[in-house]
Amino acid sequence: MLKTILSVSGKPGLYRLLSQGKNNLIVEALADGRRMPIHAADRVVSLGDIAMFTHAEDVPLAEVLESLYKHQGGAPVEMAALKDSDALRELLAQVLPDFDRERIYPTDIKKLYTWYNLLLKAGFTSFVAPEAATEQAE
Repeated sequence: MLKTILSVSGKPGLYRLLSQGKNNLIVEALADGRRMPIHAADRVVSLGDIAMFTHAEDVPLAEVLESLYKHQGGAPVEMAALKDSDALRELLAQVLPDFDRERIYPTDIKKLYTWYNLLLKAGFTSFVAPEAATEQAE
């Protein structure tokens, strides 16, 4: 589900992959729908490839976003209430209790909440692929 949603280093926001060329990707900004090329020199990461550090094993970002969605009741995270790092960590501890406090920085947590809000605004209500959701239920 999140494999086609990209984060591009140096560019704000998230992008949906539309097409792939020889030396570039054609993406669409989730925030405003603008289309643009992303060149081979840009650092691009798929949200499906990101995981959060925990003390046991790394948890895929899709599972963290799904837990956050359930915790928030489908509502966006209020960013004004999360100005200090203690509040950021406290909310993440409610969503992902075993997260590694030494390897996950407040900036990473803030980015997680920003991405979550962007995905909600773009219409995402499920973050785990349907086949992965049935495996989790079992």
